Amino acid sequence: MIGATRRWFQRNRKGLAIGAGVIGAGYLAGQYVLSKISEARERMSSDRIARENLRRRFEQNQTDCTYTVLALLPTAAENIIDALPVEELTKELQQKRAERLARLNAGEATGSDLSSVAPSLPDDDRRSLSSFQSEGYVHASQIGDSALNSDGQPRPKRNKTQLWNEVKITSVTRSFTMVYTLSLLTVFTHIQLNLLGRRNYLSSVISLATPPANASTISLEDHDDELTQTLGDDFETNRRYLAFSWWLLHRGWKDVMGRVQTAVEEVFGPLNPREDISLAKLSELTLQIRKKVEGSTEDERRSQKWLSCLLPPAEEEEHVLRESGVEGVADPSSSQTASKLRHLLDETADLIDSPSFSLVLTLLNNEGFSTLIDQRCAADAFKAPTSVPETALQSFDSIATVVPLAANSERKTKLANLLAVMTRQAHVIGNGAHPPNEYLVAMDQNVRELEAFSAVVYSSNFDLELLGAKNNAVLARETGLVDNETASSAFSQVIVEKEVEADLKEEIIEPQPRSVVPDEPAVNEAEPESLADSAFEEAWGKATDDGNTSPTEENQPTQ
Repeated sequence: MIGATRRWFQRNRKGLAIGAGVIGAGYLAGQYVLSKISEARERMSSDRIARENLRRRFEQNQTDCTYTVLALLPTAAENIIDALPVEELTKELQQKRAERLARLNAGEATGSDLSSVAPSLPDDDRRSLSSFQSEGYVHASQIGDSALNSDGQPRPKRNKTQLWNEVKITSVTRSFTMVYTLSLLTVFTHIQLNLLGRRNYLSSVISLATPPANASTISLEDHDDELTQTLGDDFETNRRYLAFSWWLLHRGWKDVMGRVQTAVEEVFGPLNPREDISLAKLSELTLQIRKKVEGSTEDERRSQKWLSCLLPPAEEEEHVLRESGVEGVADPSSSQTASKLRHLLDETADLIDSPSFSLVLTLLNNEGFSTLIDQRCAADAFKAPTSVPETALQSFDSIATVVPLAANSERKTKLANLLAVMTRQAHVIGNGAHPPNEYLVAMDQNVRELEAFSAVVYSSNFDLELLGAKNNAVLARETGLVDNETASSAFSQVIVEKEVEADLKEEIIEPQPRSVVPDEPAVNEAEPESLADSAFEEAWGKATDDGNTSPTEENQPTQ
């Protein structure tokens, strides 16, 4: 029996060996597949956690942007209201009217004189002045002797016509300047906080991925310090960078006001405050002003330079830091901070000069002027229903054409009544407390391109940030980490809601040639700044144009 069994094994040893090999290989293959499935599950779980973390950080960052704008806005509003004191002008008009009434009541004029003077005090004039007075705002700095100007010098005597003309120009200029300042402050704050948020996010992710240092290895501690400094995760750099919002709040708005006032004088100058104006006419005049300030075509709007309103020239930067309360400007230990600050300012300037910034700013202005003209002025001055916002003449579309308004376009009111509404709305636009600022809420909720722009800023140039570490080993590990987390792609998927995650990440991590950037002069393609600009513009196009209908086309008027 044993011999027979031995002979059977000898005759079939080849088949048995093959069978055992197949079973062993199958077992190993099964274990390999199971391990890969387990790794894939862990990777998917890690990616999900990373996406959720990135989404949560970004959403918190955008909330911080809104609160920051609300905190800074009253400063700009106070400066603009002080520079354009409509309330003082209306007070002077009321004083002149009171003086004339006093002379009439004193019986200084005969009956014939009364009949000749009476037309100078029509009911429309009295109603216009009362409209300024009712529900009006008087700024604290404007309480005092209206015979003195802001410099303390005696104000020159002006007749009623001159005063009304000044009220007309000043009230329109003030409300329009407030809209432009709010739009600029909103997009500038989003750029600032998202740039800092990106750097802090990278710093936190890399610090979590760095293995704990051995107690005996001192060099790893030094490396961690170098990495932290390279990514700009320090309070001093952030504090100095954020201080540059001082320029717009105290200086930049003057440039905006000058542009707006010149356009308002050309457009509203010939109008008489006593004449009637329709809502359609107001929208047409608003569009004319916007064309003069922003440009009448897409190319003109792209070429419009807003950098001087948002950032100071290089020779004024130290002055801004001092005036904003940042101390230690001349600290000899701040050379590293100065280098990182310069990098942030240069990147901010590049973003401000980009066509994407121009697009977002135009859409914010559209929303601001739509709220002012189509809602507030229509309801308060023209008594028109505003339950359904109308498409207005003052909004640009892609080729700066206009469309007619709907049913309320022929409603009319006195221009003086309209000026009173605009005077009050300037205070509403500059409101930084409660109730919520309806202009800022409209911009945040209706301009989705602002969120897309913030997402691209937050998720772009990851590789250029990491290159600053100048450590190849750390660079490889960090880049791998960013790839595993799919930071940029997850961001586009969760926040921008566009199905271009992989493309967006690829174009940000691997910058495209300079030629893809529209309307930019050719430069050395090997420079990191050029690659960063190219990647940004390409990523922006993907984030806003792919998949769904662009919100730009939905929100702006069509022919």
